Amino acid sequence: MTNDTANTDKATQETVLDVRRWTDNLLSFTTTRPPGYRFIAGQFARLGLLADECMVWRAYSMTSAPKEDHLEFYSIVVPGGLFTTVLRDLQPGAKIWVEKQCFGFMTMDRFTGGEDFWMFATGTGIGPYISILRDAEAWTRFRRMIVVHGVRHASEFAYHDELRALAQRPPVDAPSPATLQVIGAVSRDKDAASAKGYLEGRITTLLEDGSLEKAAGIAMTPEASRIMMCGNPAMIEDMRRILHAREMRPVRRAIPGQFLTENYW
Repeated sequence: MTNDTANTDKATQETVLDVRRWTDNLLSFTTTRPPGYRFIAGQFARLGLLADECMVWRAYSMTSAPKEDHLEFYSIVVPGGLFTTVLRDLQPGAKIWVEKQCFGFMTMDRFTGGEDFWMFATGTGIGPYISILRDAEAWTRFRRMIVVHGVRHASEFAYHDELRALAQRPPVDAPSPATLQVIGAVSRDKDAASAKGYLEGRITTLLEDGSLEKAAGIAMTPEASRIMMCGNPAMIEDMRRILHAREMRPVRRAIPGQFLTENYW
């Protein structure tokens, strides 16, 4: 990202309303919403903070739903990171810049067909799915939805209580909304995984050995499955390989496919 002040001409200065610290290095925060600001669930914004007398910009997916009157974001604090070092000490009332334009194409309108919606995430990659699931569209667009969230330690499962609550009470008034299943995978905390019913291992390993689909109770197929991936670039690259081997293809502008990814790391 460009570390200058030029982008402030295309941004508005907003106020931090609330900060929630999930762990020592994971936090979510809400800000005021710029007048007229519009986005589609699954998109991201560029945020600016002043660090060492330099304006630093980073991309963050909205976790808030498009109809909410505030914006919400989810972040990890990177040790020594110029942006997140400032973000770590964020308090209500602080000022943050939000670019007026939102970005990203990991949105529901890119899909055609399919009845099963798989959302794969590692770490803070869960962010865009929170926005999507707080919105009504996916609940009437698909028959089944499966969130697969991979973390290192079980304490990093932010938002899972909310996701389970949404599964019990979908945010849509419809006769037969989609079902939602939340599957957690822990890669470095075997005891916690076993005690709390999470899968153990990396998402890609669990997909390749059949454990993931067994836990979900359904298979991923080109005909039925539509897939999003967000998080660690290595996970996304491995997932691409696995899905290509299963004869699934990325969604292109004019060509239907089965999967979408977001690359702003």
